[in-house]
Amino acid sequence: MQAKTPEQSKTILTDMVLPGETNALNNLFGGELLARMDRAASIAARRHSRYIVVTASVNHVAFNKAVPLGSVVTVEAKVSRAFKTSMEVFIDVWIEDQISGERTKANEGIYTFVAVDDTGKPVLVPQVFPETELEKQRFEAALRRKQLSLLLSGKIKPSEATELKALFE
Repeated sequence: MQAKTPEQSKTILTDMVLPGETNALNNLFGGELLARMDRAASIAARRHSRYIVVTASVNHVAFNKAVPLGSVVTVEAKVSRAFKTSMEVFIDVWIEDQISGERTKANEGIYTFVAVDDTGKPVLVPQVFPETELEKQRFEAALRRKQLSLLLSGKIKPSEATELKALFE
């Protein structure tokens, strides 16, 4: 199985925030944004694995900036690292100024997906070969995030969290 670059899984969804998708402050509902992020991330994971994918976890979401009614929102997702059957997908959310065209990063998230066959059994996925500096940073950090998650869930012992130990030495 040949490794793939994050660019090969890149998925971009662009849409406008409509009145029925906003809260009392006329900003996009957080749940609506999460759904958009999940859709983009699942497409990226499927592009990488070429299998059915299921969301295993939402590891991190940062709602840094409100997304107002009428905004053009772009959700960009790329697989940042693959493990045996799982893939971490990093999602960036951008708001576009409709007059200047300038894009501002509003939010980000990190989701984990597992590739499965038609019966729901996990299957092996290709590794990721990061190319850009940002892709390399996200690739390296993914292993620390995975080990932290496994440690917190009790699936590995502290002595097995080698990447985390390196942070404190």
